[in-house]
Parts: sequence; C-alpha cells; structure tokens
Amino acid sequence: MTTLAKWSIDDYHQMIETGILRERHVELLSGEIVEMSPETPIHYTTAKRGSRYLEELLEGKADVRFNGPITLGNSEPEPDIAIVRPPDSSYYNRHPSPQDIFWIVEVAKTSLKKDLETKLAIYATAEIQEYWIVDLSTQQILIFRNPCDGKYLEESTIATGIITPLAFSEVQVSVEQLLPT
Repeated sequence: MTTLAKWSIDDYHQMIETGILRERHVELLSGEIVEMSPETPIHYTTAKRGSRYLEELLEGKADVRFNGPITLGNSEPEPDIAIVRPPDSSYYNRHPSPQDIFWIVEVAKTSLKKDLETKLAIYATAEIQEYWIVDLSTQQILIFRNPCDGKYLEESTIATGIITPLAFSEVQVSVEQLLPT
C-alpha cells in the first residue's frame, strides 16, 4: 500500500507563494492537494447568481464570498459560496476560519460525490454549523446542519419554498432563487 505525503496549511501556502501551484486549479482537502473539476457554464452561472442573491439578502449582516478559499484545520477548500462574518477587511491577511463562517454553499453536478463525501466530512469536522449543496442534477438543495463528531445530525432536501439559515432567523432564502431557471 502506498502512503501519500500529507501537506499542512503552511506547506500549501509556501507552494502557492513560490509559484509551484501556478496555473493549477487545486485546493487542499484533508492534507491532500486535489485538482478541482472544471466549472461548467451552468455551475458557474448558478453559483454567481446565488452569490449575488445572498449578498442582497444579507447586506449589512454578513460577507458573501464567491469561489474563495477558507482555512479549516488541514484543509483549504474553495467553496462556491461562503457566508462569513463581516467586515471583509478581516480577511486581508488570512482566509476565513471556522469561527468566521455562518454557512457554506456548494453547487454540484460533476462534483456531487466529492461534495457529499469529502467536503461534507471536512465541513462537519470543522464544525461548520450549516452546509448546503445545490444539486443541479435533481434541482434540489441538500441541507446539512448541526455537526457532531465529524457528521451532520440533521439532513433535509428541499426543491421549493424557503430556507431559514440557522445564523439568521429573520432571513428567508428562496430555493427557487438558488436553483437555475
């Protein structure tokens, strides 16, 4: 059996700074540098539109980050959307970490298996309170809440209606606004 070398966040940042990973679309997941899937037009457009919609809903309450890294233990994934504590100036010298993150949204079609297995485990282990997957194949949103021991205790699926994020009980997110039309 082959043992892979595991990389730390510091190792990964050094590789980025020295240009070793230049022109590579990668992220650090559980200490492994993983190639990211190319984005299809529907994936990119859905994520971008969802990001703009959430920015409008959460103006003055949260910073909505689009396709940016977050730092979680031995991982530095780049979720499609991360809703984090303001102000965005807090992140000039670092990426958001678990205590900064309200919830994460991934848009998935070709990446669904990775989002449901690898990223779900990483986010739950980091105790991200809420994780949504916009599943482009089924036109549904998978909602995971309340992490405990590396797993989410609550899971639900919704295709229409409203989602109220745990962090903002006064905010109502339209499922239809997050799904492609």
